[in-house]
Amino acid sequence: MPMTPKERWLAVLKRQKPDRVPMDYWGTGEATERLMKHLDCADDEALMKKLHIDRPFAARPEYVGPEELNSSAYLPPYIKNVFGIKGIQTVYGEGAASGIYNRTTYYPLAEFNTVEEIEKNYRWPDPDWWDYSVIPGSLRGKEEYPIMGGISEPLLTYKQLRGDVQAYIDFLENPELAKYCIDKLFELTYLDILRTYEAAKGKIDITWVNEDFGSQEDLLVSPKIIKDFFLPGMKKLIDLVHAGGGYVFHHSDGAVRKNIPVMIEAGIDILNPVQWRCAGMDREELKKSFGDKIIFHGAVDNQQTLPFGTVKDVREEVLYNLRVLGKGGGYILAPCHNVQVNTPPENVVELYETGYHYGKS
Repeated sequence: MPMTPKERWLAVLKRQKPDRVPMDYWGTGEATERLMKHLDCADDEALMKKLHIDRPFAARPEYVGPEELNSSAYLPPYIKNVFGIKGIQTVYGEGAASGIYNRTTYYPLAEFNTVEEIEKNYRWPDPDWWDYSVIPGSLRGKEEYPIMGGISEPLLTYKQLRGDVQAYIDFLENPELAKYCIDKLFELTYLDILRTYEAAKGKIDITWVNEDFGSQEDLLVSPKIIKDFFLPGMKKLIDLVHAGGGYVFHHSDGAVRKNIPVMIEAGIDILNPVQWRCAGMDREELKKSFGDKIIFHGAVDNQQTLPFGTVKDVREEVLYNLRVLGKGGGYILAPCHNVQVNTPPENVVELYETGYHYGKS
């Protein structure tokens, strides 16, 4: 009897043997639409079933806060969010290989230099702006799927609040302001995760505790900055998730090899995206060093292999990942990040067909 997607994920997370390697999907809206058209799938759900994908279902509260901060109140190309961060949707590419990305144009905390100025002039989002009572109803009919609830990524938000360059300068020249803001973001996320778990009543399997600490070559910030500004808040979230019976999914792009032991000690369960083309991210070495401590998620390269490789290249990479990262269990097959619209649909199909046929126990 085949396992359900939920049973497959939980088997891997519990170090048990699934019927096959679980497979997840990440893709931009444009890439997903192109893939659906290629496979003649009427909707997203049909696409996941056709490719045997075990993608988690997200449990989210409903926004009921101030309408002027409601992102849906803004018509494209303009965007805004609950933090007052504003931006514009920018088109890239041409024809079938064109898409949209969001570009921040207004950083609401950029003009402030002290904590006192922020406290006097800025309104942080209120946790009561979200209605968590809708979560149980949204989970009905999703019993076969792993459930993801709650997400944290304060560095990303902080850069959108202060500006990318200024945010990094703050860690060295204005650490009091940086710590105040990042602690605020962790407090908001803590309450979001807590309320999500309370509303879902034991049905949340995975929570994202993310932070993009890596570039292509090394960490974006020093280990000391991670330890001083981020680790205490991340540890509180990780402990909260574990107390609620969930597993911690840690996404951190790039060359993060030197920070992996720190995150394992903090308690992460899953490491994503395993960008093996980045410095220090050799898959064999990672499996040898950490394979008994964490689950690997991702590792199918979407910088070169998926968009520019051949079908044969994709097949060989998937087989390598199954053989190396999947040895003895502990692997969830997925692209390294969102499949982009310039990726040939044939390559995406090959990823999942190879995983389905060769990832069986």
